[in-house]
Amino acid sequence: MAKTHHVSDKVYTRTMEGDSRALFPHAVSVDGGRMVFLSGQLAWDRNGDTVGRGDMPAQLRQVGENLKAALEEAGGTLADIVKITTFVTDMDQFFTCIGVRDEYFGPGWPCSTTVEVSRLAHPDMLIEVEAIAVIAG
Repeated sequence: MAKTHHVSDKVYTRTMEGDSRALFPHAVSVDGGRMVFLSGQLAWDRNGDTVGRGDMPAQLRQVGENLKAALEEAGGTLADIVKITTFVTDMDQFFTCIGVRDEYFGPGWPCSTTVEVSRLAHPDMLIEVEAIAVIAG
């Protein structure tokens, strides 16, 4: 499988403050591999208990762990993710989580969309992430 990241100089490139590296590519192309679609993950542990009530970075870590476990079950890793869609209840709070986001999604450097919503599937949830991965083989 070959994965290529594309950043066009004809499109605005969002960067982290003090860093010229793009937060995400404008496009990712993949040749070969098996597509895996991951359902939106919330900050529930394996027992269904809420992790990080009121704490978006803690919730994003749990979401990242849930996505990681789901990908491992499908035979992949976080580096195989090519697209994420993130739903947050507070965009300003989300911008404090960029470092956590990079811990989980930096390896695959996926395309990314983030949308602020008024509520998620449970009132304690602050963030939900769905993903698309392409796994070699």
